[in-house]
Amino acid sequence: MQQISEKRVVRKIFWRVVPLLMALYVISFVDRINVGFAALTMNHDIGLTPYLFGWGAGIFFFGYFIFEIPSNVMMAKVGARRWIARILLSWGLFACAMALVRGPASFVALRFLLGVAEAGFFPGVILYLTYWFPARYRARIVAAFMLSIPVSIALGAPISTLILQMNGLLGLKGWQWLFVIEGLPAIAGAGLALTLLTDRPEEARWLTQGERAWLAQALADDAAQAATTGTVSGIGQALVSPIVLVLAFIYLCATGSNLGLSFFLPQIIKQQGYDNIEVGLLTAIPYLAGCAGMLAIGQLSDRFGERRGFLAATMAIAAAGLIGAGMIGTSAWSIAALSLAAVGIFGCKGPFWSLPASYLRGPAIAGGIAFINAIGNLGGFVGPFLVGLFKRASDSYADGLYALAGMCIAGLLATILFVRTNREPSPAGTSAAAGELAVEGPK
Repeated sequence: MQQISEKRVVRKIFWRVVPLLMALYVISFVDRINVGFAALTMNHDIGLTPYLFGWGAGIFFFGYFIFEIPSNVMMAKVGARRWIARILLSWGLFACAMALVRGPASFVALRFLLGVAEAGFFPGVILYLTYWFPARYRARIVAAFMLSIPVSIALGAPISTLILQMNGLLGLKGWQWLFVIEGLPAIAGAGLALTLLTDRPEEARWLTQGERAWLAQALADDAAQAATTGTVSGIGQALVSPIVLVLAFIYLCATGSNLGLSFFLPQIIKQQGYDNIEVGLLTAIPYLAGCAGMLAIGQLSDRFGERRGFLAATMAIAAAGLIGAGMIGTSAWSIAALSLAAVGIFGCKGPFWSLPASYLRGPAIAGGIAFINAIGNLGGFVGPFLVGLFKRASDSYADGLYALAGMCIAGLLATILFVRTNREPSPAGTSAAAGELAVEGPK
């Protein structure tokens, strides 16, 4: 009976919390990477070379880095509902303002400010999920939430290239319409966050008293275990902890390969001779594969209570796909190789974001997660910069793909050498319980 109750409570929380967060993260990621589709026409209009585009696309993550930790600490103080709404409103305004760029300088400046505005959203959500889900469910819950990334690209790719066809309407370029139309949902999302989010489980009137009591006990049990196994308890300690730095480095490698590919994938496919509409449709294929990989690997990681092994495996898969795509070159088969890479790139998210809680406890959780994400997201500068740099040097994207593969291999080695094997108990009863939450829904 307790197992049935547990599944029912977690499923209820899932459907109340996760779909909204997924929708908001889809908006976030579309606004983050739509510059890759805008580049199909914008670069010529404002005089951006691949090198300058790579620099400007990546500068977003410096603004993101600088304000990441303060933002997450502030969310813990003022509450997720108000703080996430504030982030949505500010990034929506700057996303729309990208339509005003006139040259390399304004492009770089507005990309930086967009990063400042969006800082704290992702680690804030990861922290928020720890308030609602016991540790044994988190890999697949995080994987379900982060399904937003490949979904946002799979949906955003054809939509973005269709919006580019609005070129000349009301005197605006197609890429200007792209930034305006895709920035407005973030502003609307601020209202949804204020209306629908609940800061903490104890404030959730949509849970019964018994359900709140069960969740409070489950989270208390996790906290008690973290108190005995967690090695980092203070925010200052988290910022200098060797294992936190290792996790940040691994995430930098994963993020660099992810965004180095995401920002340039439309241009990589474009050079194979496809028109813009075809580019949008073909760009979606690797990310659909990434969706499947993310869900499957998140489920398996929770089923076996294993994080390190699955994280290492996904890094290896991503490297193999990127190397294969570089070797194949301008061929339709490169889409298959890039799809394999996407399985690894996105499949790592669930196992990875289940790791920090096994090392952090108390006040270190909010600051540590933000620090890992902040350092890791500098990979969002490194990856695009490397691809643009190698494209300028060799007039080919192959060397850039090899550089991204090298980042995955570095993350693989760091995982094998420095991350401990830490098996967690799988959910009581059926091992697929949370997987059902992610893919089947309530019964």
